[in-house]
Amino acid sequence: MTNHPLPSSDATTALEALAAAPAAELTKTLLEICSSPSWAEAVAGSRPWADRAALLAANAAAMAALTTGDLADAMAGHARIGKPKAGDATSEREQAGIQGVDSALLDELHEANAAYEAKFGHVFLICATGRTAATMLGSLRERYPNDAPAEAEIVRGELRKINDIRINRLLDEYVG
Repeated sequence: MTNHPLPSSDATTALEALAAAPAAELTKTLLEICSSPSWAEAVAGSRPWADRAALLAANAAAMAALTTGDLADAMAGHARIGKPKAGDATSEREQAGIQGVDSALLDELHEANAAYEAKFGHVFLICATGRTAATMLGSLRERYPNDAPAEAEIVRGELRKINDIRINRLLDEYVG
């Protein structure tokens, strides 16, 4: 989340800097959090935010309003579980639970991912932060029987959680 530093001054908080950022810069920063342009537009359009909770509420509202196409845009920014994007610190950090995993478990995860993708037409999306490979595999197997509408709502909730973590990290990393 540090590819797009926020403008800074000694008296400016992260939230104020984010709210005051020029539109193009804010959009770039928001698209690092969630790759859906509709989500980024909705969150940007809700500024200024009174506090962190208001920004997180804007995330929740924007996620709730996403269409099926917007959800696809948001999922496109996420790596397959078990295969974090090489060189992407965010992806690697979020999928830390797969590091050093037994190759047999990783093979099971890849097979289950392939079956899920064939059924639903998109990557299995889960808030992987703090989860082990085994728990993610369990969640994948648990969710596989879902129908597409039910799974889309679960994905929407997982995306909201991921965005909340990324927003909090952005605000916590800011040095004004």
